[in-house]
Amino acid sequence: MDNLDYGVIGNCKSAALVSKEGSIDWCCLPDFDSSSFFAKLLDENRGGSFSVKPVGEYTIKQKYLRKTNVLRTRFKKGHDCFEIIDFMPRYKTESGKYHYPPDIIRLIRHISGSPQVRMFYDPKPAWARYGVRCEVKADFIKHCTEGEGSYESVYLYTDLDKEAVVEHKPITIDSDHYMVMSYNQKLVDVDLDWIYLEFERTKVYWMGWVAKTTRFSDYEEEVERSSLVLKLLAYQKTGAILAAITTSLPETIGEVRNWDYRFCWLRDASMTISVLVRLGHYNVAKRFLNFILNIVPYKDERIQIMYGINNQRALEEKELDWLEGYEGSRPVRIGNDAYHQKQNDIYGVVLDVIYQSLRYFNGSVDNREDLWTVVRTLTRHVRYHWEDLDSGIWEFRTDRKHFTFSKILCWVAMDRAVKIAGMLGKSEDALDYAYLRDDIKTDVLKHGTNPETQALTQYYGGDTLDSANLMAEHYGFIGARDPVYVSTVRETYKRLCVGGLMYRYRDADDFGVPKSSFTVCSFWMVKSLHRIGEKKLARELFEQLLEHSNHLGLYSEDLDFKTKRLLGNFPQGYSHLALIDTAMTISGVPEWFEESEHFCP
Repeated sequence: MDNLDYGVIGNCKSAALVSKEGSIDWCCLPDFDSSSFFAKLLDENRGGSFSVKPVGEYTIKQKYLRKTNVLRTRFKKGHDCFEIIDFMPRYKTESGKYHYPPDIIRLIRHISGSPQVRMFYDPKPAWARYGVRCEVKADFIKHCTEGEGSYESVYLYTDLDKEAVVEHKPITIDSDHYMVMSYNQKLVDVDLDWIYLEFERTKVYWMGWVAKTTRFSDYEEEVERSSLVLKLLAYQKTGAILAAITTSLPETIGEVRNWDYRFCWLRDASMTISVLVRLGHYNVAKRFLNFILNIVPYKDERIQIMYGINNQRALEEKELDWLEGYEGSRPVRIGNDAYHQKQNDIYGVVLDVIYQSLRYFNGSVDNREDLWTVVRTLTRHVRYHWEDLDSGIWEFRTDRKHFTFSKILCWVAMDRAVKIAGMLGKSEDALDYAYLRDDIKTDVLKHGTNPETQALTQYYGGDTLDSANLMAEHYGFIGARDPVYVSTVRETYKRLCVGGLMYRYRDADDFGVPKSSFTVCSFWMVKSLHRIGEKKLARELFEQLLEHSNHLGLYSEDLDFKTKRLLGNFPQGYSHLALIDTAMTISGVPEWFEESEHFCP
């Protein structure tokens, strides 16, 4: 594997990765956070995959159908030509409910000639831990686990010869055919007409969703693809938005920075909501807001930085030692122990979410007293704990410090509390919160800046830099033309930017010295340069960044500084969020704090 040259298909319940050769190498069913059925991505030999291999040397081209999450992989050799249309069904039914079954549909369309293919359908349920039994029935092919351990099964419906599929025999494609992989046994009669209908309904759904997206003057295609990725990561059942659909794709090949990202980080919430609203997708934003508000405890100070997509709080980390890992990068992990961490920035994030819920959806927020209770609880916690050590935004596992960004987000917490109190007519509370807000800002500017450069530092008393501090202006802590912010941007660019790509930080952490670029930080730098007036440089860097996506415009978490290879979990929602946010900045779309305080759609 040279790069993450995959397309993603999904339906807001689960998703799958399809290689540029048409092999499904990753899929968890029935939900995003379930165990895998295809995990070749994490173990070339054992993980399982679903490929359609042509007999002979074919030219292969892959692209999304316009304005959809439906993927087309076309195979051509002389006059012989066929294509695979891959998608997971999603559309609204006549009753107004969404249809999003745990199904993958592969429509094989005959274009010309008589191409021959072999099917390699090899599901490995339950993380490929157990033996698998294959049963060929009249209506379907069933694969299930056998022996001890958890039972899992999956069904394949097809109009191809089932024995030929199972035995990998050559099959001539002289008309359209289908293959439907389903977690459930189907109750409908699966035939080609039904497949065509599922395809058309799904295609129209995605095109209709894109049609509602706000258009901007620049980078329309990139924003469109990123918004489709973001929508695909929005879990229909609860409104949670995943960080990525994968686990354990390494930040650096052969090293141990391999984490499970199939969860919802609250930190991403603020940017997610503001971006979705500015894109015109109020329903997705509001569902995500409701997810956040439903999991925040009213009078319990214990708020986690992340949650499971079905509101799970315990995300115990385990290692799957029978899997080799992506290109030998071990361990393979499921769960994420970072949920235990103390990160003081989370209070600013949650209060910013509450503020945005009142600001954007003021007329339809009917739980104001509950929200006010949460606000009072969180501000009380900030008052007593903002001066404490914490693990910081980058989730250091052993090193606690007075991280400057955490203090800035404590300022955000009190600033949003001031605004919320004003909205709810609590003027005395607003005044009280304002005193603490101003004290925190004074403290940050005194202890969190380098006396020589006046740039914000990673932690109090240090001289190292942190890309997270570029967000100080985004959150309204400091103005774009403030000398401290300008110095922060310039110093961060000078010391953390290499060839247009950004380090998060450069000092050694729990796992050694960072070696890859964190994609979201590169977008943050572009936005920050644009905000301080370096518009030409910002646009140049942005367009350079756009060239580093994969062949379908998708981004992972990290990039290799030298090769520009995609690394880390994929596709990474935060990277695509930052792309959209940066494109809007370059296109002249106002920041949230430059818009009307009382905007309500």
